[in-house]
Amino acid sequence: MLNKLKKNYFIIVSFFLILYFFTNLLSGDRGLFSYFEKKDQLSKLEKKEMLLTKKIEDLTFKNSLLSDNLDLDFIEILIREKFLFGKKGEKIYIIKNEN
Repeated sequence: MLNKLKKNYFIIVSFFLILYFFTNLLSGDRGLFSYFEKKDQLSKLEKKEMLLTKKIEDLTFKNSLLSDNLDLDFIEILIREKFLFGKKGEKIYIIKNEN
């Protein structure tokens, strides 16, 4: 029995090494399953980051409108677009861009 182990020592050791590396390849902190979990977390965080940057840009734009120097022309354009408001006798044309 001991002779057989000595003859097949290389095969037995290599089998256990392969088994060890294969299990570490699949599981563990840097394994395949962990890689896919972290990749999924990264994509969720990137989506969340995009939403937050969009909110920040929107808030900075709204904050820029709160200044003391009002741009009356821009406010008039906004009122005309949003509420379709015009002066008496004035014709309003609505142009739709079909992209």
